[in-house]
Amino acid sequence: MKIGAFIPARYAATRFPAKLMQTLGDKTVIRHTYDNTVATGLFDSVYVVTDSEIIFNEITQHGGNAIMSKRSHESGSDRIAEAVQDLDIDIVVNVQGDEPFVKREPLEKVIAVFSDAKVEVASLMQVLTDSTLIQDPNYVKVAVDKNNNALFFSRSVIPYPRSTESPVTYYEHIGVYAFQKQALLNFTNWPMSPLEAAEKIECLRYLENGVSIKMVVTEYMRVEIDTPADLIKAAKLL
Repeated sequence: MKIGAFIPARYAATRFPAKLMQTLGDKTVIRHTYDNTVATGLFDSVYVVTDSEIIFNEITQHGGNAIMSKRSHESGSDRIAEAVQDLDIDIVVNVQGDEPFVKREPLEKVIAVFSDAKVEVASLMQVLTDSTLIQDPNYVKVAVDKNNNALFFSRSVIPYPRSTESPVTYYEHIGVYAFQKQALLNFTNWPMSPLEAAEKIECLRYLENGVSIKMVVTEYMRVEIDTPADLIKAAKLL
């Protein structure tokens, strides 16, 4: 089974333009993400997939692998689907480009579920206990069944605590995905689904087309580089 990691990397960003090319320590954010993904030792190949010659050159000039997108794309999954279409790969792992502190354990866990051939798509989640974050629409929540298959993803509070006497665990969806290659190609050929369009959560497209998503619990507490303040926080962690 050939496993590849693909890091979608847009140059433009609404809240923090060119964030992936910001310097963090002695490297850019995107190089940290790429190098740390390679360092996990989990992948037969690692690629940055980008619409930017600046990012492409940043990776390739330092000995890394990068693919230029041929078309514009609405989502990272669509960008990766174009890149993998003609590659000899079985399992595709989407690693977010703005998360420079990539760790082995969460990725290893999400890859492991593909030992079950019935799993087409998998992703990560972590327990949320902070009520402020549970209420925050920037934190995507996921509700799961007894087998940790996703029932629904939402920016709203799910499940809603109508009864305060029934204890419930809240999970944050971590945006690291893994796919069987064909499942990803199917995704990019489906039109955007109504719930996906409403919530702006791309994985809802799978659920609306009847494809299960296996969720894997991890302790991931990541640092995303979305703002200049995040970059300062990351520099302190580094």
